[in-house]
Amino acid sequence: MTLTLVKPNALHCPTITKFPNGLTIITEQIPVSAINLNIWFNVGSSVESDSINGMAHFLEHMIFKGTKNLASGEFERLLEARGAVTNAATSQEYTHFYFTCAPQDFGDILPLQLDLVLNPLLPQAEFERERMVVLEEINRSNDNPRRRIYQKMMVNSFPNLPYSRPILGTKEIIENVTREQMQNFHDLWYHPSNMTVVAVGNLPHEELTHRIINALNLDKINSLPEKPTYIPESAFNEIVTEEYTDKALQESRFMMTWRVPGLNNLEETLPLDVLAVILGQGRLSRLFRDLRENRRIVTRISATNMTNQIQGLFYIASQLPKENISIVKDAIIDHIADIQNKGITSQELNRVAQIVANQYIFQSEKPSDRTNLYGYYYSQVGSLNPALEYAEKIRKLTVEDIQKAAHKFLLLSAYGVIIANN
Repeated sequence: MTLTLVKPNALHCPTITKFPNGLTIITEQIPVSAINLNIWFNVGSSVESDSINGMAHFLEHMIFKGTKNLASGEFERLLEARGAVTNAATSQEYTHFYFTCAPQDFGDILPLQLDLVLNPLLPQAEFERERMVVLEEINRSNDNPRRRIYQKMMVNSFPNLPYSRPILGTKEIIENVTREQMQNFHDLWYHPSNMTVVAVGNLPHEELTHRIINALNLDKINSLPEKPTYIPESAFNEIVTEEYTDKALQESRFMMTWRVPGLNNLEETLPLDVLAVILGQGRLSRLFRDLRENRRIVTRISATNMTNQIQGLFYIASQLPKENISIVKDAIIDHIADIQNKGITSQELNRVAQIVANQYIFQSEKPSDRTNLYGYYYSQVGSLNPALEYAEKIRKLTVEDIQKAAHKFLLLSAYGVIIANN
């Protein structure tokens, strides 16, 4: 194995232990009366074939349905009796399982959590019951106007990438997938070779690491299948619009989207993060002050730089009266053009850098904050440096960097548009 003490900064000092079979353990001791364990599998809906779309999320549900050593629901009952909590989440590119407990309970709970994720029984009766739970979740998602417009945005933006598929899958697919398909999916992806295990809390990092090692079978080495290879979409070369009617809406929705770099080009995402804050995050952002506070032609407006593995998406979303859509579109274009032509002020950039730095501090206080930070970056890019250096790199950006990014990625004659009218 190889052990690396990551170069510490003022807040963080994690230790990485890497094993020949691919398993990575990241540990850190901090003086709080809790420990959070977070198990990251580098697998999500993007590796699914179309015929089993939704399998990663369905499997996340089934993981908690027991092993040879644990009855269904027993894990949750044991944690509840100790005042501990557990949960899980699935995205396009990762799935993770986590619990928070008192330090004295960590040694008892840890092997149970690992047993669940690595050795689930997937009993047929539970499979059928949970299928109905997932189908109801899909129904609720389909009935949610916000999720409907988000899904249309993803299809409009990524027609050839797996991001256009819903993480939950579709009703037709989930109704027909089998337990055997789920078992095969688990056997392919859920083993130590594909795990980043992160533990942060009030035990020495050596003890955290050794407890995790002792709870795993490191002799067995599983080879990972090759992930599907995808080529990022080209930038829009025209305005691609989808307009539809949604009677559930009280007001219209208007979204503009641009395809931008993802985690594979991480450095290029940083100025876009700043642009999103300047344009539409917070009450001091340009679009909020102009369109919401001053002119009052939108009810809500925001800007987001979404960074996926293969490709990201920069989007501006607004809620507004239908008759204001054309005016708002022109105003957004004017604000972007102003940044492209005149740049931003040093005061704006300094304000955003301070916001980012403060958020970084505030989101690093709890063990769960840190395991999410470490697990996400290491599982997705194989390094903690982007996480630990993020705030400092934002501070080093120049007004010229922001202007160049706006010119390069936020084209004013080619972008995606989603309009949902009530």
